[in-house]
Amino acid sequence: MPDLVEHGATVRGEPQTLDTRLFVQLHVFTDCLDTGAVVSAVRDSGLEAVVYANLNDPRGVGVVLMSEDPNLFADAGRALLTGPAFAGLTPLPDFTMIGRTYAGGREADLTDFLLHKVRRHALNPDYPWGIWYPLRRIGAFNRLPRGDQGRILMEHGTVGRGYGNLGLAVDVRLECHGLDRDDNEFVIGLIGPELYPLSKLVKDMRPTIQTSEYIKEMGPFFVGRVLYQAPVPEAVRASETSGY
Repeated sequence: MPDLVEHGATVRGEPQTLDTRLFVQLHVFTDCLDTGAVVSAVRDSGLEAVVYANLNDPRGVGVVLMSEDPNLFADAGRALLTGPAFAGLTPLPDFTMIGRTYAGGREADLTDFLLHKVRRHALNPDYPWGIWYPLRRIGAFNRLPRGDQGRILMEHGTVGRGYGNLGLAVDVRLECHGLDRDDNEFVIGLIGPELYPLSKLVKDMRPTIQTSEYIKEMGPFFVGRVLYQAPVPEAVRASETSGY
């Protein structure tokens, strides 16, 4: 039988499971001469969303949409992104990314981790910079014993937590198996108050075993500066002890 629920840490002897996840999608456009119209359309839609100015394209914008129901991307999200504000824009499908939150089995608060944490990060007005990219590991990683995988991921995560503890970066980690056009496995978002630490974090990850030995491909990289963030829903405003 396939296991279709997410598992967190056991709390007071009770296992944590959840069958709900947050889906996140990034769409990127060029030929945008009126970012105000795009921001107004996204704000008026009432969707949980972020609008970015594309740092590498003076006519570029990116729109991140979030929902626990993937139908939103085919319905309300599609209506927004084909509406009048986007009619003159050119989509850049090479930058389209979609993924879902997932658990590693050690989360102390599974609901918060799966449904709230990404929203707090992406919609936080104190974090106006974002770097988003997909990645795929080589198949050999999946054949490693679970203990070896855990040690490799712990080394990688320790680097990120060092940045998080200093308030320099927070992360979004999404699985996209079977969802990505190019067969990528993960979508990563690095978000923070300044751009330089996000770039430095990517560099500092390069010597880790995961990146140097087990990553097959990374990118393309989308670098954005926030133009608009939807309000953080009241239900997800809980405090965090770790930023990363």
